[in-house]
Amino acid sequence: MAGIDVHKKVLMVVVIETTSPEEKPERRRFTTLPGDLSRLSSWLRAQDVQETVMESTAQYWRSVWLELEPHMLLHLAHAFSNRAPRGRKHDFKDAERLVRRLFADELILSFVPNGEQRIWRNLTRMKMQLTRDRIRLQSQMECLLEEMRIKLSSVTDLLGASGLRILRALAAGETEAKRLAALGDNRLKCTEEQLLDALTGSSQPMHREMLALQLERLQLIDTQIAKLNNLIAQGMKPHQEAVMRLAEVPGLGVDSAQQIIAEVGAQAGTFSSAAELTSWVGTCPGKDESAEQNHSSRSAKGNKYLRRVLNQAAHAAVKKRGSYFQVVFRRLLPRLGYQSAIWAIAHRLCRVVWKILHEGARFIEKGSQPDAQTKKKRARMLLQALRRLGYDVAITATHLATQNAMQV
Repeated sequence: MAGIDVHKKVLMVVVIETTSPEEKPERRRFTTLPGDLSRLSSWLRAQDVQETVMESTAQYWRSVWLELEPHMLLHLAHAFSNRAPRGRKHDFKDAERLVRRLFADELILSFVPNGEQRIWRNLTRMKMQLTRDRIRLQSQMECLLEEMRIKLSSVTDLLGASGLRILRALAAGETEAKRLAALGDNRLKCTEEQLLDALTGSSQPMHREMLALQLERLQLIDTQIAKLNNLIAQGMKPHQEAVMRLAEVPGLGVDSAQQIIAEVGAQAGTFSSAAELTSWVGTCPGKDESAEQNHSSRSAKGNKYLRRVLNQAAHAAVKKRGSYFQVVFRRLLPRLGYQSAIWAIAHRLCRVVWKILHEGARFIEKGSQPDAQTKKKRARMLLQALRRLGYDVAITATHLATQNAMQV
C-alpha cells in the first residue's frame, strides 16, 4: 500500500509492505508535472501497489487521482484526520502516517464519485456560481441606479422583461422619464404615475456607460447559464425518470433535482441507508457527549452544496399550503424555533431523497389532499420545465395516481 503526501509542486510517496509493516518503507519524491505523474504510476505498479491513500489538499490531489484511478484502489483522506504531533511533522512521515492510520481505521475518508458524476458536479456547481454572480450583478446595478436617483426596483422587478427594456433604453442614452415609462408592460402592478415618478432621476454619461457594461455582463451570464442548462440536461438524460420523481417533492424542482443527483448519484448507491446519507450531508443532529450528557446537538459539517439545496427546499416546502412538511413544521415551530424547525424539515427531505433515488419510489403527499386543479397545474409546470431542458415527457394518468406508496 502507498501513501502520498500531496503538495502543489511535489509529491512525497512511501510504499509499505502490508505483510510486514514494521519494515522500513520505500520512499520516493516526484513532481506534479504530467511526465512525473506517469513515472509515479509506473513505479507504483512495479512495486505491486494495490491501494493508495492521499490527502485531500485543496485541488492538487485531482491530477494524481486521475492518473492512478485506472490502475489501483484509491482513498482520499481529510488532512485534518492525519494531523501530526507538534514538532514532529515531516513530509515522508505524513505519507507513512496516512497508511498506518488507514490500517487502524482512524482516517476520515472522502466520497469521490465516478467520472460521469464528477462531470455533473462540475456543471451544476459552475451554474450555481454563475447564479450567485448574477445576483451580485443585480445588486451592483441597483446601487448604480440609486446614484442616478432612479427607483426602478421599487416599482417592478429590475431584471424582468419591462425592467430590462427600460435599463437598455437608459443605457442607450434615453433620459426622458415619459419615454422610459412607455416601455413598461401593461401587467405591471404599479400605476403609470408611480412608474413615471420612479424614473425621474438625474443620470450622468458615465453612469450610462457603466450601466451598459453591466447589461453586457448580464447577457453573457444568462447565455452561459442557458448553455449549462443544456449540458446538464444532456448529461442526465439517461436518468430523467429520477429527475422527474425528485421534482415531484414539495420544495424541489427540476433544477434542485439535478443538483441533488449530481452530488449523490442517480441511485444514491454509495449510501446504504437514509441515516448514512443524512450524516454525510450534515443534516442530522450532532452528538457531543461526555459523562453521559449530550452538550451539543449541532449538526456536523457536511456537503455544503447539498445542505444549501435542502435548506432552500425546506423553506419552499413549508410554504406549500396543506403539504405534509408544512404540517410538521407548524408542529415543531413552537418547541424548536424557526431555524431549527427548518433544519428538521431539511433532514426529513434528505431522507425522502434517499428513498426516492435508492428504492425508485414516488412521493405521495400525506398532508391535506390538494384538489385536482392544483395537481394538474403543478404537473403542467413541471412538464414545461422538463421540456425546456430537452426531456421527452408527457402527463399521464400514472403520474397523477397513487402508486409506489412511500412513508415520509
